[in-house]
Amino acid sequence: QKKRRAATARRQHLKSAMLQLAVTEIEKEAAAKEVEKQNYLAEHCPPLSLPGSMQELQDLCKKLHAKIESVDEERYDTEVKLQKTTKELEDLSQKLFDLRGKFKRPPLRRVRMSADAMLRALLGSKHKVCMDLRANLKQVKKEDTEKEKDLRDVGDWRKNIEEKSGMEGRKKMFEAGE
Repeated sequence: QKKRRAATARRQHLKSAMLQLAVTEIEKEAAAKEVEKQNYLAEHCPPLSLPGSMQELQDLCKKLHAKIESVDEERYDTEVKLQKTTKELEDLSQKLFDLRGKFKRPPLRRVRMSADAMLRALLGSKHKVCMDLRANLKQVKKEDTEKEKDLRDVGDWRKNIEEKSGMEGRKKMFEAGE
């Protein structure tokens, strides 16, 4: 048990030492970032000196507006470049999916469209033939349907079951068997 206690105590000590090292490293990184930020600001943003006269103030405002406009233009250009590269990345990833054979199936919507409209959409101006899908269907005569109805009535299993249900049906079956 002494060995276990010593091992756990050593483990706890190592853990606390590692945490202290991590805290000091984080503090050093934060200080380095702050120094880098101060250096950047000192280099790119000189201290502002406010002039005394109104004309000098107006000139300063014009210079600041010109700088703001140039920064906005740069920001817009970088945004456009970013959008363009993301679009290219999406296209390339789609091409990769196509080449691999694993397709992302888009959610499909139901569209009510006739065969003519579908062919027009697919073929464009080349489509001139009108397709009437009902024209090729077989004509059904009413006499055929009446004959089928008669056959269904004769072969209706419900009637046979109703006749044979109960004691009377069994009696008929018994008598028919003799």
